[in-house]
Amino acid sequence: MIYLDNSATTRQYDEVTELMYGAAKETFGNPSSLHALGFEASKQIKAARQQVEKALPSGKVVFTSGGTESDNMALLSAVQKQKRRGRRIITSSVEHPAVSETCKRLKTLGFDIEYLPVDSDGFVSASTLKDALTEDTIMVSVMTVNNEVGTIEPINDISAVIRSYSKEKGVEIYFHTDAVQAFGKLDLSGTNADMISASAHKFHGPKGVGLLYMKDSLKLPPFITGGGQEKGYRSSTENTQGILGMGLATEIALKDLDNKINYIGQVNDYLRDGLMSEIKDIKINGPETLGYSMKDVGKRCPSVLNVTFEGTRGEVLLHTLEQDGIYVSTGSACSSNHPGVSPVLQAMKLSPKQIEGAIRFSFSEFNTKEEMEIVIDKTKTAVERFRKLGTYQ
Repeated sequence: MIYLDNSATTRQYDEVTELMYGAAKETFGNPSSLHALGFEASKQIKAARQQVEKALPSGKVVFTSGGTESDNMALLSAVQKQKRRGRRIITSSVEHPAVSETCKRLKTLGFDIEYLPVDSDGFVSASTLKDALTEDTIMVSVMTVNNEVGTIEPINDISAVIRSYSKEKGVEIYFHTDAVQAFGKLDLSGTNADMISASAHKFHGPKGVGLLYMKDSLKLPPFITGGGQEKGYRSSTENTQGILGMGLATEIALKDLDNKINYIGQVNDYLRDGLMSEIKDIKINGPETLGYSMKDVGKRCPSVLNVTFEGTRGEVLLHTLEQDGIYVSTGSACSSNHPGVSPVLQAMKLSPKQIEGAIRFSFSEFNTKEEMEIVIDKTKTAVERFRKLGTYQ
């Protein structure tokens, strides 16, 4: 098996699986209970919180059920607090459905949603945001790394524009970034956002657990009410095993991060160069050049490679490669139940045929160049077979 759908989900680190199995047997007390088992569970959650905090700026971390809930919490709780001041929200035209669908919901509730355009690489310009800000803007949400094409967005530049405008006009505008595709892959410790979302299963942790980072100064209304867990922001008995798994996955991912992401970049480049050399009429969607830090704005995160094979259908290629034990994607896994044209590639002005032939390869530290040799060969065979059947000229 060659797994190249790591932007959808990753295989858990073995150490994470072992920890969670042990915790399910031994640390099963309710963290809110006053006895020793509850105290031990609470103690271990505190340690896991400290592990994930090391990956982020100074602030507070609220554990959630995943990236989607974190994005929903950020938007819905923030506008709940700010709605008396204004009803304008600015986001980008290439956001994950967890943000874009929430914005659609907010529009039905009377909020004004402004969608920032992107260039042909899926890049959101900070200057475009500057022109879009108004005094009744209460929130901006722009993702850190695009989940379909890997573009590293100018998060700190966007933040600077917001801070400058807020100071000039004397208004408070919250800034949220969906960092689900960046956490564990890029150093986020210097990110200047009010809120940051992340999800454990994107960096070799368990499914069903994520986080929302908030600056210490940010005080939002509760997202889920009840027993007051997670500092009152998100009531519900904590997913102890999942939280512990996320903490350990963060610690492992951060260890030797620079070397890991450089290695992933080498594998990514190897596949890209091989595909371009062996297969005619293909197009790289998103930036050509890889970026390895948050400073590399406008470049492509090494974990993602999106390619259009002209004269083919991505869905057919996906299933053909699957028969050879190669797992890829045609876009966001969270949109798979609603198949259709990719809003991200549409916003980047790709033609319908180019979008139809797009495949996303996404990498982890477990992929190898030897695997890519096989992927190049099998993809070339599949593309040529499809083009021949379709009489592609």
